[in-house]
Amino acid sequence: MKTETLNVQGMSCGHCVKAVEGSVGDLDGVSKVKVNLEQGTVDVEYNTEKTSHKEIVETIDDQGYDVKE
Repeated sequence: MKTETLNVQGMSCGHCVKAVEGSVGDLDGVSKVKVNLEQGTVDVEYNTEKTSHKEIVETIDDQGYDVKE
């Protein structure tokens, strides 16, 4: 398992949290997703054999938020 903290811009409310946590959480191999609105971060724990950093970033982008790397 790998754990990453992503800096995400554009999240500001409970809907944002649900959108990101729900979509990333649905990816195969993701075991944990936690959004911190105050810090603008998303903590993700995932199996690198089932999903990738790129796929997680693309999923967040698809929800309308920007991941700053």
